[in-house]
Formats: sequence, C-alpha cells, structure tokens
Amino acid sequence: MKIMSRSKLAKEKIRNIEAGFSAFAETEELTALIRKEISELNLDVIEEETEFGSWFIPKKRA
Repeated sequence: MKIMSRSKLAKEKIRNIEAGFSAFAETEELTALIRKEISELNLDVIEEETEFGSWFIPKKRA
C-alpha cells in the first residue's frame, strides 16, 4: 500500500481544481490544507460541506 503525505495529497487536489475539476476532502485536516492553498492562490471556488467531507468546486470562468 502506498502512503501519501497529506500535503502532497492537498497539492494534487489543488492541481485538479486549477484544471477545472472538483475535489473531495475526507478529513478536516485535508480540508484545512486545501482551504489554505485556495486562499494563497486566490482561486474562485465553491465549497460544499457534507457529513462525509467537503467538496471544492471551481467556478466557471467567463
């Protein structure tokens, strides 16, 4: 089984968001890392929280 660091996983999910795809974070720690990256990169993202985790959905560019 391959173990991936949480920061690398967050960065991978940010790359997906930048490419126009949604990303899902299962844990609060991963959610916090993604939120931090989104803030630093000033990405326009909708966050939907569920009981199972958070979805990060990039807003469409005009």
